[in-house]
Amino acid sequence: MIPARVITVSDRCHAGTAEDLSGPLAARLLAEHGVEASVTVIPDEVEAIRAAITSAAASGVRLVFTTGGTGLSPRDVTPEATEPLLATRIDGLADAIRRRGEENVASAALSRGLVGVTARSDAGALVVNAPGSRGGVTDAVAVIGPLVAHIIDQLAGGDHPRA
Repeated sequence: MIPARVITVSDRCHAGTAEDLSGPLAARLLAEHGVEASVTVIPDEVEAIRAAITSAAASGVRLVFTTGGTGLSPRDVTPEATEPLLATRIDGLADAIRRRGEENVASAALSRGLVGVTARSDAGALVVNAPGSRGGVTDAVAVIGPLVAHIIDQLAGGDHPRA
């Protein structure tokens, strides 16, 4: 199993006024792809998001999957918190997640979520910013899930598969 952390970014869930539906869903869907993830809930605050991602990567997880905070509201700051932590961005995957969502919901194009890799001194961790909706999480895992083992292998210096 690939060790991972799901980080739900939500003021309401953190305060206990709403139930976290997207984080547990992400963990369940990722498990279908060989990923074992714990779920953490934090508020929509840049420093809290950065600390959670940094702590997760430092703990040895290979995938940090955030859910929430990728929209346009003033409290949606997950991409701003994530960007300085990424040594390498994987814009093609972020775009693929948006395209997948647009098949069902036009507003999926508004997601500003990033995908990338943290500093690679120790192979790095893959970071995925997914929207906070259950549909957004489902779309993100549908794109990332089939690739996650290959990505983690590549980060560790693995060879490309031969046809």
